This record gives sequence, C-alpha cells and structure tokens, in this order.
Amino acid sequence: MGNLTFVDVCSGAGGLALGLEQAGFEPRLLLDEEELAVTTLRTNRPLWNVLHTDLLDFDPAEHPVSHDVDLLAAGLPRVRSSATAHRVDTGLEERLLEAAVYLVHAIRPRAVLIENVPELVHSDIHQLFRDFVHAELDHLGYVAHWLVMNAVDFGVPQNRKHGVLVAVRHEWAEAFRLPVPTVREPITVGTALGPSMAARGWTDAARWAAQADRPAPTLVGGSKNRGGADLGPSRAKEKWATMGVNAHTVGDEIPGPDFVWDPELGREHMVKLTVEQAALVQGFPATWQISGRKTARYRQVGHATPPPVGKALGLAVAEALKQ
Repeated sequence: MGNLTFVDVCSGAGGLALGLEQAGFEPRLLLDEEELAVTTLRTNRPLWNVLHTDLLDFDPAEHPVSHDVDLLAAGLPRVRSSATAHRVDTGLEERLLEAAVYLVHAIRPRAVLIENVPELVHSDIHQLFRDFVHAELDHLGYVAHWLVMNAVDFGVPQNRKHGVLVAVRHEWAEAFRLPVPTVREPITVGTALGPSMAARGWTDAARWAAQADRPAPTLVGGSKNRGGADLGPSRAKEKWATMGVNAHTVGDEIPGPDFVWDPELGREHMVKLTVEQAALVQGFPATWQISGRKTARYRQVGHATPPPVGKALGLAVAEALKQ
C-alpha cells in the first residue's frame, strides 16, 4: 500500500492537514471558505489542491478527486460549549457538523475524523448529534469511536482538550486503537518559547523562560465579530499573567535588548506573545507562514488543530487501515 489519501474540509490554517501529512497521508483536496486561510495553505504547500469554498456549498460530484479516499478529515468551527457560552448561537457550527457527516455518503472514505470541542463527546446538549452520527454511519458500515484528547499529552505546550470522532469501516474497525500519549512530561511555555524570546538579544529571556515552567492555557482564536486579538477569556489571561505574559493583546515583535521585564510594574512590563509564538504554542513548526494582518493571523492560529494532535490521530487511523 502506498501513501494513504485524505480530503480535509474547513482546513483553516492547516494544522490538522499538516499533522496528517506528518503521519504519512497525502491530501487529495482541502477546502475552506476563508480567503486568508486558503492563502496560508497555498503559501506553505503550493502543490496541495486547495479549494476556496464553503463546506455547505461543496458538491463532491464536481470534484471526483475527492472520491475513494482513505480518510475524510474535518477540524470544524467550535460548537456550543462552556467556552462559547456568551456567543450568539446561529446554529451554523452544528450545520457544518452535519454537512461533514453527509459527505461520507458521497465520498465513502475508509475512515472519518472529526475534531471539535470535548463537550461533543459527552455533553447532553450534543446527544442529538451523536445519535445522528450513529444513524447515518452505522448502516454505511462504520464503527464510531468517541474520544477526548489533551494536546499537552502529544508534545504541544498547551492544555487544550479536543473532542474527536473517529469512524472506521467495519473491515478495519477492530484494528483501530486510541492514540497513546507521546510525551511523559509536558513541554512548558518557557521551553517552547525561550529561544524565540532571546532571538533579538533580550538578556532576560532565560530568566523569563525559567519561571514559565508549565504548559499554556488553551489559546482561543476569537470571533470575527470581536475586536483585536487576545489570548483568551479572563481566567486564561490570569494564568498567563502568572508567567509574566500580557495576554490582553498580541505583540508585534519579540522583546529587544533593552526590554525591562518586571510584572510588578504592570502589563507593559510583561512580555507579549507574537502570532509566530502563538503558532509555536499550537505546535506549528517555525517555518509555517500565516497569511494576513495580525488579528486575522492570530485567529487562524487560535482556531487551528495542533499538528501533533493531527499526527497522533493520523498514525492511529493509518495503523488500522494498513492491517
């Protein structure tokens, strides 16, 4: 068997697709409705077949290359959860979930991977969706597995939980095993960002990194309807502050040689993470380029599936399909 193939919908900045590539999968087609996300994907992987379209408008019949693939993957916009309690609920996220499942009828992949919030797996408010999944996929011959993963267990310097559906056709279903954590000890913010903090000659970078001795809280991308970028809700900002990070904004550049880091003097004497550093916290390689202006770039990063999570899931699916 050669490289396994996949279609990725709502691809965003490419975190899930990159992880699947690292796991040995080859993309047949990726799609996203956001023009900047499409530019990000094409910039980093010029040879990828990237379509600028809304999932709700996507017709697989017009794109035969999407048929007969090994995996249909979807890191979809987040549905209702405790983290989005104050969001205006339009039902769009739930419709995208259903659209991804309906695609299975047309594409008939050997496996399906949908990543979203952990509440998708266990919350009563999403029971109807779980019932819908089983009603649609069971009779097509898929066995569904629901799991919650924390990105920190897979080398991402961030506590970030994911709700995941993996559905495998019955021929390979018994061979599927849940991903096993790849690190024994969490990677800390200081370890992940220390080198970049020192890149412009900031003499206090090592001292800052030594006290940033734990994983980050969950990065939140934020809504397009909000103002500028920040690193998350109030509780997350408080956790960042304990590491000497001003999470109320995203920085334009890393500290220079003369920056005075003294959190007791207030926010302006705390470090600010740049978009590039936020991408490192998400597990992207430093070479991955995010397109757009600062706020739009940060939102792409914050909404992404960390590539190491995608890789772990891809390896687990590949192991089953190669049996």
